[in-house]
Amino acid sequence: MAQQNSDRLTAVDAGFLHQEGPAAHMHIGGLTVFEGPPPPFEEILDQVRCRLHLLPRYRQRLARPPLQSGNPVWIDDPAFNLEYHVRRTALPAPGKRAQLREATAQIFSQRLDRSKPLWELWIVEGIETDRWALISKTHHALIDGISGIDIATALLDVTPEGMDVPHPDAAWQPRPVPTPAEMLATGIVGAARAGVLGATKALEAFARPRAAAGRVREIGEGVGEMAWELMNPAPDTPLNVPIGPHRRYRAVEGRLETFRRIKDHFGGTVNDVVLAVVTSALRDWLQSRGARTEGLELRALVPVSVRSTDERGQLGNRLTAMRGPLPVYIDDPVQRMEVIRRAMRGLKESKQALGAETIANVQNFAPPTVLAQASRLNFSTRLFNVLVTNVPGPQIPLYLRGRKMERAFPVAFLPKDHALAIAILSYDGAINFGLIGDHDALPDLKFIADGIASAIDELDDLARAGVGGATPARVRTAAP
Repeated sequence: MAQQNSDRLTAVDAGFLHQEGPAAHMHIGGLTVFEGPPPPFEEILDQVRCRLHLLPRYRQRLARPPLQSGNPVWIDDPAFNLEYHVRRTALPAPGKRAQLREATAQIFSQRLDRSKPLWELWIVEGIETDRWALISKTHHALIDGISGIDIATALLDVTPEGMDVPHPDAAWQPRPVPTPAEMLATGIVGAARAGVLGATKALEAFARPRAAAGRVREIGEGVGEMAWELMNPAPDTPLNVPIGPHRRYRAVEGRLETFRRIKDHFGGTVNDVVLAVVTSALRDWLQSRGARTEGLELRALVPVSVRSTDERGQLGNRLTAMRGPLPVYIDDPVQRMEVIRRAMRGLKESKQALGAETIANVQNFAPPTVLAQASRLNFSTRLFNVLVTNVPGPQIPLYLRGRKMERAFPVAFLPKDHALAIAILSYDGAINFGLIGDHDALPDLKFIADGIASAIDELDDLARAGVGGATPARVRTAAP
């Protein structure tokens, strides 16, 4: 019997599909710049072709089971065409950074075709100073930012010489497209499997009642904290307006050692420093728009990976989220850093992430129509004003066909009625920000990017001068 060709999406993955619309594109990716002239296009195609077996999902497309019997499934694309997904373009002369940013924004302004595998890879030539770029674009239903592997990372090597990747002896052949009856059975089996898993967990809880009671109490606290978030919505701001399909893109470059120096001086984590500089930039931007910031605290959606060690490298999303504060009402950068540090420590000690994960797991039992409504709540402006996601990357140089990857910038997505998303990626000693904004709502996106750069310099100057540092005792005893 032939192996069945279907794999059902989880509730989280399907939620990203439900939230996509003509203006809200749920794809993510990155812009990477390489040194030297670009390799011949055919060489890059060959490299992708030789490593695509490492990413079987990248040859699969979506299919919907009949009768709304479950979430969509992934099936092999019988018409898969590599040349459709790997594309080549060039900047007009002189090929400056502004033109590269504009090309990135244009690529991310276009939705992915749902009838094909949900990814694209763009080779960009014609960049000044003898450089070329790679722009990757993948639907969030396919991969999260921390799963550790996507089409771009699969192509990269840790040495200029590259490495030999074992390849199957037989050429890839798509499995037969499942019939409607087979997809219907997949939905039923998936629901039954989820029920068996729930029953198994219940039996385990019955065998260890004390531990189960503690777990139930924690889950209840977490769900309660999520309910409190819904009853206390994020404030209305110029960031939360109807958006269109077109995008703007800006990048900010920083050094990881700078962020470590700041967090070592003030206490907290690198991510706390990230939220502090974003808060500073948004405070200045709001005031430039004539908005009042007294008593105003924005909320950032901060994705948190719940991917276990043995799940590294798997596709799909293993994400939950916390709502971090952005206290734009605070003028003093030292006080702002302290408030964020304490708040984020309190969130980590709270059960908010556990509550969000529990709700996501429950959604796996929900029918698609209910799931669609629940996913709208997940990305509602009631919960957050801006997405801020920080992804740790490799701290060694990477290469493609012998060319060193010099810089890497992430690209996030804009949910409905959210005009700004900020992604952060560390790579080889750098920590770079990628800001994507709605073209019409944020013509002043550069103002926010410049504000982030200025805030980094401000905190670094204060840290170097020894102003307002947190002693080890203060760091240990700070109350949430």
